[in-house]
Amino acid sequence: MPGFPVVDTHVHLTNQQRISYSWMSESPTLNGSYGLDDFDAARGPVDVEAIVFVEVGCDVGDRQSEVEWITELAETEPRLQGIVAQLPLEQGAAVGPEVESLAGNPLVKGIRRLLQGEDLDFCLQPSFLEGLRLLPGHGLTFDLCIAHPQLANTLKMVEACPEVQFVLDHIGKPGIQGRLLEPWKTQIRALAEFPNISCKMSGLTTEADLQNWTRDDLRPYIDHIIDCFGFDRVMFGSDWFVVTLASTYPRWVETLDWAVAGCSDAERRQLYVDNALSFYRLGS
Repeated sequence: MPGFPVVDTHVHLTNQQRISYSWMSESPTLNGSYGLDDFDAARGPVDVEAIVFVEVGCDVGDRQSEVEWITELAETEPRLQGIVAQLPLEQGAAVGPEVESLAGNPLVKGIRRLLQGEDLDFCLQPSFLEGLRLLPGHGLTFDLCIAHPQLANTLKMVEACPEVQFVLDHIGKPGIQGRLLEPWKTQIRALAEFPNISCKMSGLTTEADLQNWTRDDLRPYIDHIIDCFGFDRVMFGSDWFVVTLASTYPRWVETLDWAVAGCSDAERRQLYVDNALSFYRLGS
């Protein structure tokens, strides 16, 4: 375990009494409300000093309610220091007023529009790129949540938006269960060559065999991300509560800590704290 408090850059919270999540009806194992008390019970001995809430795929009409709810929680929870809000960027310039409004909330640090379930060409449509290009003018980042078959077009998207600061969620969701490394490895190396993208060490266990994964299954993927992005552009995320499909919170942290055991104390602090503070401008 890290010997210091960490920043968790990828935490999901839900409130089914106030917000609708239609996708949950198709995921009975996850269907429920998840609050900060549940998070604290799940993290066990891992000391978490700051949390970035990431939108949970709520029904699109409830996206503003989600931001309002988390903002209210943060009034009494100092660890809640960032929000990555949902926004339908494919609406292009039409979302400009909402981008401006979100940027006026000091907790909102970034935007996410889930891409993992969309067609391969979705991220290249002109209206989506137009929406993306609104973000840097308001100091907002973009969380990039894709599945590995979408990496080829993701490269084109990132190249087309050099001013946008991206972070790749869940290392691009590679096919860990099938032990697939290519073309993921080659495409990740190409993606890391763009200076405006970082990567979250999150979501690996749920891409592996949910019940039978081992830390050795994950090691080649962790090593490759570190090799490509270096310790300057990686950050820890738990992907709680989704991680519970495959792992406890402490087991994921122990696995990641084992994989980077040979790094320096400064590098571990970059991974677990410093890069998150910088990328999401936490505390500002």
